[in-house]
Amino acid sequence: MSTEVASGAVVYQQKDGHPAYLLLQSATSDFWGFPKGHVEGDETLVETAQREIREETQLDVQVDAKFKAYTEYDLPNGNLKQVTLFVSEVPSGVAVTRQTEEISAIGWFDYAAARERLTYDNLKQLLDQANAYITKKA
Repeated sequence: MSTEVASGAVVYQQKDGHPAYLLLQSATSDFWGFPKGHVEGDETLVETAQREIREETQLDVQVDAKFKAYTEYDLPNGNLKQVTLFVSEVPSGVAVTRQTEEISAIGWFDYAAARERLTYDNLKQLLDQANAYITKKA
């Protein structure tokens, strides 16, 4: 069994005083999640998150490394996947261009709608943690 290490971020913008979360739908399944991907070479988790967000959305972001949420799960191929998510605030109304090879749809969702749209419970739990952090610091 191998371990796959991935990193990304809960990307959000403030709309009418509340966070709106950016979710991506995979082009190969109905999976909805956050921008993330595998660590390459000797990248740090923050560098991976920034690169993956740029590749998948064309957004050049800074991540807030003061917040870090972690999950791990078994993949169908028998590997273990470890995922670390940060948060990243982007300006309201910023243009997002999806990576068509990997992403079939994108959307901005308020907390309740984002939680409902996310495919897996572990991602919903990560959103809960990120939302608590974001709303507390606002």
